[in-house]
Amino acid sequence: MTSDLVSPRKGESKPARELSPEQAAAAAMVAEAKARGLALTGPDGLLKLFTKNVLETALNEEMTEHLGHAKNQADPDRDSTNVRNGSRSKTVISDAAGEVEIDVPRDRESSFEPQIVRKRQRRLTDVDEIVLSLYAKGMTTGEISAHFSDIYGASVSKETVSRITDKVVAEMNEWASRPLDAVYAAVFIDAIHVKVRDGQVANRPVYAAIGVTVDGCKDVLGLWMGVGGEGAKFWMSVLVDLKNRGVRDVLFLVCDGLKGLPEVVANVWPHTVVQTCIVHLIRNTFRLVGKQDWDAVKRDIKPIYTAPSPDAALAAMEELDEKWGRRYGAVVRLWRNAWEEFVPFLGYDVEIRRMICSTNAIESLNARYRRAVRARGHFPAEQAAMKCLYLVTRSLDPTGTGRTRWTMRWKPVINAFAITFGDRWPGAETY
Repeated sequence: MTSDLVSPRKGESKPARELSPEQAAAAAMVAEAKARGLALTGPDGLLKLFTKNVLETALNEEMTEHLGHAKNQADPDRDSTNVRNGSRSKTVISDAAGEVEIDVPRDRESSFEPQIVRKRQRRLTDVDEIVLSLYAKGMTTGEISAHFSDIYGASVSKETVSRITDKVVAEMNEWASRPLDAVYAAVFIDAIHVKVRDGQVANRPVYAAIGVTVDGCKDVLGLWMGVGGEGAKFWMSVLVDLKNRGVRDVLFLVCDGLKGLPEVVANVWPHTVVQTCIVHLIRNTFRLVGKQDWDAVKRDIKPIYTAPSPDAALAAMEELDEKWGRRYGAVVRLWRNAWEEFVPFLGYDVEIRRMICSTNAIESLNARYRRAVRARGHFPAEQAAMKCLYLVTRSLDPTGTGRTRWTMRWKPVINAFAITFGDRWPGAETY
């Protein structure tokens, strides 16, 4: 029995695959470009021609909708006398095709308001986004201008780049004053230094805070520019600002052990546990130890920060003192000076310990800030520095709000917090 589904014999051509309307239009454009000897890309290539045709077609459709009739098809009995009145030439900048000259239709009454390319608009939307992205990566206005000239063959002046980046100032101010959640599981704080030319170039601290929400999201709470060196006094104003924006309670505040900070935190949130970053303690330990003793000291400090209880940690601390106190007394003093802020860490569930043991969450954010800052060297003004750091923050997630998921294993952390802080954890009674 033979099948009706017989494949074509050798030598017989297969039927051509039917093209979609989009593919057919693209194929026609490519064929036209080949017939006219046009390159696909470049200053006079197909991509620029295609962009020009699409924009002009869209503008003509907008004019038809505005007037209510197509060209030369006006109803003689219509009420309006408004008709097409030629066109005017305009050059716009596209990130894909560079400078594109288009003909914008006009009407006799000058009431036409184009939408796809608005009046006085010289840059298509994507150009602004590229400028902001390059600025966030630390490129100067001059470097961005040169980049557009080299890559797109488009002229974007330094002043234009500056105006584009200035558009985010209002957005940045709104972000910096937005209301915050009432309760955060933890807040991680740290400061980085940037060089600002204010008369003369000087190091300025920028204070940053990341909050971990009760649903497991990292939220960059804000950026604050200070003066001089990092200090507990300025952190007081930062924490008060967070409180004024709605932060009623913070279960843990994790820091690098700045002197005077626990007292500042107690004034703002009396019940917050101030936790010294364990990773900072370990790093600072090895800065004081000769390389030949790293492995031995590593084995002897591990029982301290992995101890099941504060008493077990104290016993391990005494053993460390007895073994290494004479050779590395500075190491012992380092741990004893941080003991009061270190010990609370040992009294909590292992899931909570894992979350608060390190400021790596904010360290990774600061690493991205530093990359952008190093690329610039220094900033001409405080606002330029804050714009750059804000754009880095905005680029952290697709929504542009600086929020990312903390971990996939957030359920065990919720259970641990709900049990340990039942009187302060939102909705703990439902667990």
